[in-house]
Amino acid sequence: MSVSASVFNQIPENELVPLLKTLQAVEKKFLKGETILFEDEVTDRLGVILSGSALVEYHDAWGNRRLFGYVRQGEVFAEAYACLREEKLMTCVVAAEKTTVLFLCLTPLLNAEAPSKAAWQLMKNLLTVGAGKSLQLSRRILHTSPKTIRERLMSFFSECMRKNGSRAFDIPYNRQQLADFLGVDRSAMCKELSKMQKEQLISFNKNHFFMC
Repeated sequence: MSVSASVFNQIPENELVPLLKTLQAVEKKFLKGETILFEDEVTDRLGVILSGSALVEYHDAWGNRRLFGYVRQGEVFAEAYACLREEKLMTCVVAAEKTTVLFLCLTPLLNAEAPSKAAWQLMKNLLTVGAGKSLQLSRRILHTSPKTIRERLMSFFSECMRKNGSRAFDIPYNRQQLADFLGVDRSAMCKELSKMQKEQLISFNKNHFFMC
């Protein structure tokens, strides 16, 4: 099994194989649009994206959807729920494309009296992942705090520009996903994007943007 993910950083391959066995590693494949984890489900397993990508979504009682995040290849999801175990998922995880997921059960790790060196490294990596996700949540709050659609777009694009170190960048969302992420109406957002392009504030082609 070929595994490349931040959660396995600094774990030698000869130690990773027995660790995966301890964590009852199971590999599963999902088609685009297929639900990987459901809302209100409980799980003792985190997921590692081996290939493809996934969306973290919330659906309210009226069928409205909000996008909470995008999980790329090599990234993990549901690690907090895997640690809490009895906590129900507030969101669902959906395959954004054909996706392969490695599920790991954390119960043996949490119950171990004397974790191995590899297990300790995995826990350190999970702590780093959790800290990164906390920062991501802070950024999302920052982008959804402005009152107008334009201000939310500019806040998000500014972050993309800083992260990429260039005025040109690609975003990981289609138009509907971007609208969900920013908490705005898709058609209103598309109109605002067109206005911004006419005003020569930005230019774009599909998911590629340039800040003028």
